[in-house]
Amino acid sequence: MMSQRARVVFLVRVPEQRTGDFLRAYQAIRHLVAEGTPGHLVDQVCRSAADPEQWLITSEWSDLAAFEAWERSPQHRDLVQPLRECFSAEELSLRFLIYAQTPALT
Repeated sequence: MMSQRARVVFLVRVPEQRTGDFLRAYQAIRHLVAEGTPGHLVDQVCRSAADPEQWLITSEWSDLAAFEAWERSPQHRDLVQPLRECFSAEELSLRFLIYAQTPALT
């Protein structure tokens, strides 16, 4: 079977007073992940339009195995710890396989 791109989604809550810490932690790790993690394609951090304490972090991977290998690595735990310290509750983590995508407009 051919490997299939994957999207990983984290829904988290960050108290408003921790927003700056959260965004600084995200900025500190995103380039390291993007430039040095096999299989990582792209990521986004999004803030809810209705609830300023709700955040969505998504990442796209060449396949689910690449994400899972990174997630199990000691580097992953060390890098994401400052981010996790900003969460006010457990995050929701979901994994999806990408089956279809619209073409980019040019």
